[in-house]
Amino acid sequence: MYLQFRDDVEDALVSALEALDLPTDDLGVEDPPEGVEAVLASSAAFRLAGEEGAPPPQVAGKIAGEIDASEYDLIEEASAQGPYVNFVPSDAYYEGTVEEAQREDFGHLEPTGQRVVVEHTSANPTGPVHVGRARNPIVGDAVARVLSFAGHDVDRHYYVNDAGRQMAVFTWAYETFDEADLDSDPERDKADYDLVRYYRKGNRFLEDADPDEVEEAEDEIQAIMQGLEAGDDETYERVREVVDTVLGGMRESLDRLPAEFDEFVKETRFLRNGAADDVVARLKELDEAVYEEDAWQLELDEFGIEKNFVFLRSDDTTLYATRDLAHHEWKFDNYDRAVTVLGEDHKLQARQMNATLDLLGNDTDQLRQVIYSYVNLPEGKMSTRAGTGIDLDDLLDEAIDRARDEVETRLDDRIRDDDLTEEDVERIAEQVGIGAVRYDIVSKQPTKAITFEWDRALDFEAQSAPYVQYVHARCCGILDEAGLRTAPDSFDASLLETEAERELLEVVARFPAVIEEAAEDLEPHVVATYTRDIAETFNTFYRECQVLSDDVDDDLRDARLALVAASKHAVGNALQVLGVAAPRSM
Repeated sequence: MYLQFRDDVEDALVSALEALDLPTDDLGVEDPPEGVEAVLASSAAFRLAGEEGAPPPQVAGKIAGEIDASEYDLIEEASAQGPYVNFVPSDAYYEGTVEEAQREDFGHLEPTGQRVVVEHTSANPTGPVHVGRARNPIVGDAVARVLSFAGHDVDRHYYVNDAGRQMAVFTWAYETFDEADLDSDPERDKADYDLVRYYRKGNRFLEDADPDEVEEAEDEIQAIMQGLEAGDDETYERVREVVDTVLGGMRESLDRLPAEFDEFVKETRFLRNGAADDVVARLKELDEAVYEEDAWQLELDEFGIEKNFVFLRSDDTTLYATRDLAHHEWKFDNYDRAVTVLGEDHKLQARQMNATLDLLGNDTDQLRQVIYSYVNLPEGKMSTRAGTGIDLDDLLDEAIDRARDEVETRLDDRIRDDDLTEEDVERIAEQVGIGAVRYDIVSKQPTKAITFEWDRALDFEAQSAPYVQYVHARCCGILDEAGLRTAPDSFDASLLETEAERELLEVVARFPAVIEEAAEDLEPHVVATYTRDIAETFNTFYRECQVLSDDVDDDLRDARLALVAASKHAVGNALQVLGVAAPRSM
């Protein structure tokens, strides 16, 4: 309903400005300033003051005077206040919001017909998923969900590095060392924890072993890399065994978040099908191509990039970035838009990638990158390669344990009379614990660094996942107590007239617009901010408006139950966008 209201406001402004013979290219429609009793406002008077030769408040008054609110179903009033033209919605707006929000898919926008690929995570398959990198699958999955809610046809891809030196080292180490050569048992009974020990052993060997033995090992590693480059099937199968085994364990951890993928795209695809060779040949023909320091490079000074882009080694092996160029051109051939989620340490590579794709004749407007900073724990930075870090599984286990303790301490204070079994407690602990981790990470602007803190993430009283989840559970509890799963079959939304009811309806109505904004800017944290707004507003409504009390008129009771159902859909679907569970009971 908010989007329709905005359309009415924009139409009213265009008509008024045309009547005044003023430009209509910038309507300045925005949220009103704090404390203003309106849903939308226009700041156009600021920009038109020079055109009119009058102060902004006077221009705002002239614009408002040209608007006949009675011509619009959703506009009650348009009035000037200082330099703004404020728009108050009609009763039809509030009533329409209650009706619209009864849909279980409330918040989904109309299909756009656009195919979008979101590549995220893409961590090298060298061992368990690490906490420091956990922001990528969480942010990436949320970006994909936002785009899907916004009506796009979204595919989620994981780009698998199965052709670089790391995988050659891993394969050599796995084939060279026996279980008896390893220093420890696996930390978990999972494939990635088992095999990572070989990778760590191999790296220690290459650092510390006798130089002659290291040279022999390096020859074998180089042979693996050359075999992959040449498309040798036997070499590919050797590496594939290691890659797929480790990746299988990593996927189990990612499934816990959950982070969903439609396809795991391997680098070797672009070696084996000749796409990487084609890219190299075209790059060599560019005026910017030079052979320096035993490697083929591109000079990208014209793009303001001082560091050259290296695309081919002296031994004729490609680099990850070269193969990724072929990967991106494949994306452009198969999708309308491509979104890649990258850590902040990949900023330079992203700039080089965009510039090189442009030189190769691609439309880089199709490509957008979401850059994020890393997640730290209070203990400090962590390293997977050294084997000293904290893995995602550790974090999620700890989250569930802490959430279980918190849930159990609150059992005696629960208002609902449904008895929770041990299985219920375990389910809620997992929903709350993993939801707390995910929400705390996705709720921050991606470019801001995060130090994860348990007390903040699991605070039921603060602006956290449990705080929002509890509102969804409360909505479900109210409806359950009324013997309903959703709103009554009929209700009179015009009875929702109090300030608390209207404010809640205004927040509910904004949800589709929040999805629109988050999808346009690729910023899922905007949805997290919305969930806090609706949780706070619902709690105010819950305190001030009785729903099931005996002294509440039946018709008003049904209208308020409809509002509760609308709130449940809004907050539940917003949590779904964030990938956070929406419990029915807590």
